[in-house]
Formats: sequence, C-alpha cells, structure tokens
Amino acid sequence: MQRRNLLAAAAGGAVAGAAALAGTASAGTTDSSAAALRPGKTRLISLSHVNDPAKTNIYPGDPEFTLETIATIENEGYYLQYVREGEATGTHWGAPGHFNAGEPLADDLDPNDLFLPAVKIDVRDKCARNADYALTVDDVRAWERRYGRIPNESMIIMWTGWEYKWGTPAFPNLDADGVLHQPGFAPETVQWFIDTGRIGRNGGTGIDTFGPDLGTDPNFLASLLVYQRHRISLEILAGLAKFPATGGSVLAGGFINHKGSGSTALIFGVIPA
Repeated sequence: MQRRNLLAAAAGGAVAGAAALAGTASAGTTDSSAAALRPGKTRLISLSHVNDPAKTNIYPGDPEFTLETIATIENEGYYLQYVREGEATGTHWGAPGHFNAGEPLADDLDPNDLFLPAVKIDVRDKCARNADYALTVDDVRAWERRYGRIPNESMIIMWTGWEYKWGTPAFPNLDADGVLHQPGFAPETVQWFIDTGRIGRNGGTGIDTFGPDLGTDPNFLASLLVYQRHRISLEILAGLAKFPATGGSVLAGGFINHKGSGSTALIFGVIPA
C-alpha cells in the first residue's frame, strides 16, 4: 500500500510538472501553437519509436541496450524493468554539451529549451534517390516559398523517410567499409539557419536518422554547429507523417541526468486541435 501511495504521489507530481511546463513555455514564447498547450485545445502525437532492444538500431560504438525484468507482480507485488542504455539510444534529444565542451548540458537547460515551434521539410523523394543527400539552402528557400519564412528560434525537422527503415540493417545502411550512409543537413545550411536567426539561440534541428550529420561525415560538422548556446537536436524521430509542415510544436520529455548529454525521450508533437 505504501508503494502504491508513493506511485500515486509521483503521478500527481508528474501531471503538475507538465502543467507547470506548459504554463512556463506558453509565457516564454510568442508562437501561438506553443501557447495553446491546453487539454481539449491541443492534440498530442508521439514522434518517438518504442524503446525495444529487439528493434533498436545502435549507433556504432554506443553501448548495448537491454531491458531486464527484476520484479514481477507474482513475486514482489509489482512489475519493474532494469534499463541499460546510452543517453542517445533510440529517439532522443541532445544538449549542446553533447558535442561542444563548455556548452550547456541537460541539467543546465531551461524547460523552454525543450518546447519549441517546429516546421517539417519533406525531402523523402530526394533521400530515396540518394542516401547521402544533404539538405541545401535552396531546399529551404523552396519550402519557404510555399509555406512562408521559418520563424526565428524554430526546431527545423528534416523528414528523410529513414524512420521506416528503423529496426533493420537499412537504417544504419553500412557499406563494406563500415561507413554509414544516411542523409543529413549540409553544414552550410545549418550555418545559414544560425546566421539568419531561424534556429537562433534556442532552436535546433530534428531528423529521423541517427543525427543531423551525413552518415559519411566523420567530423560531425553539422552537429558541432547545432549544438551551441541553448540549441538542441532531436534524433531518430518517428511518426512524422502525422506532423504538419508548419503550425506545430515539439515538446521533448525524458530524463534530466546530472551532467547529461541528453536523453532517450518521448518527443511530443503538439498540434492545435
């Protein structure tokens, strides 16, 4: 009974915390979709893959991901799993200190840094023809001619179609030399996002591959640019077919580890009802 009371208290705290986050984020942004996070006025969708060791592709060199049942209802009176994974396993977000020393880590960020207006740029056709496709400034300008200028401080999501390869060898797409072949953001495009304010101080990039870099880039040039100031990166996204090209927001959950590089997370797509 004591454990049930503790669980109930924790659940209540989580609900209160979510409400506080929504209120704080609403007060700290001028984006109308972000400001409308209210029950009955907003639709939430998951932009995350389910965390399943049997279906999770691991980035080369990252630790193994396992789930171990350590308590059962029959024996202990409750069910519990022991999770072993890196902070960048499965769908996750990264803090600036993930790639740049001295930049903010997970526990240095403000809740507003995890709640951002978002746009989605669909380049699935180009990526289907070229696994090493890099998003260009021309791609973005073409998108803006149709949808309007990307607001400053945005989360800019590149939809490559790679989410549909998740759980198969086609996701890492390794060649005979062990080199990844995945689409990403051209570094000069990320620099343009920064210079023009589109990702500004608190925006970021999102993608349905391992990360913003081309798989063939051993130097992580796009990541080094994105991961500065209070910008974040959303990686290995899913469910992007349900997310609009414009008018939505993203809300990143997950753990806030001490000195964390980021967190495996349920990323919410926030869509006005």
